[in-house]
Amino acid sequence: MRTAATVLSIIHERGKRGLPLKDRYRQLYNPDLYLRAYAHLYHHDGAMTPGATEETADGMTLAKIDRIITLLRQERYHWTPVRRTYVPKKNGKQRPLGLPPWSDKLLQEVMRALLEAYYSYGFRPNRGCHTALNTIKHTWNGTRWFIEGDITRCFDAIDPQLLFAILRERLHDNRFLRLIQHLLQAGYVEHWTYHVTPSGTPQGSGVSPILTNISLDKLDQFVEQTLLPSYNRGETRQTNPAYTYCISRRNFCGGKQVRAR
Repeated sequence: MRTAATVLSIIHERGKRGLPLKDRYRQLYNPDLYLRAYAHLYHHDGAMTPGATEETADGMTLAKIDRIITLLRQERYHWTPVRRTYVPKKNGKQRPLGLPPWSDKLLQEVMRALLEAYYSYGFRPNRGCHTALNTIKHTWNGTRWFIEGDITRCFDAIDPQLLFAILRERLHDNRFLRLIQHLLQAGYVEHWTYHVTPSGTPQGSGVSPILTNISLDKLDQFVEQTLLPSYNRGETRQTNPAYTYCISRRNFCGGKQVRAR
């Protein structure tokens, strides 16, 4: 059995070379990936927060890993609906958050690691705001301004059909895709009432950030490869009349030209 580091390194190399991923589902049988996932999760505050059941990281055992792997081998693993709660946002509103039970959280962390090793940049180790700013400084050194935006209900609005169409381009493993599909359809429990989730990737799910980022990467490609070539015209930007007027007023005063200092 290969170590977790070896498995993720091989997957990462395939991603760098642009090769498709095949037969990833069987990597979920590797106990070392679950031990790695446990080491990544157990010290977080949420590890001791129960979901729809009372199960937390406190009851972690090797037998639990074996049980998860056995159910996966038989394709009988069933996701538990998450417990929905709400956390405050900076603007005073509240953001819904789904809390899965520990076994689901552990399996999602293994799936996230496999996906993250293949797909690039966003939500990856050693990547973040500072590395993005460093890239801007050294690569986009001619850029003078940026637009900050926020997509309303981004996680909730992800189209599952579009998401799986994007995933199938590189992820050639129907069993792994079905496992993701069943996760997204597991629903949530709020005030002891079950609700379905016909769309979106639930916030609080370990794989939601990487799945959302994969979808948004396709949007970036569309803007770069389709929209920009269609709407950018000419070699230079059009002169701004207001700017031209201000320059004229600066250089000419009372009909006499004023030399700029």
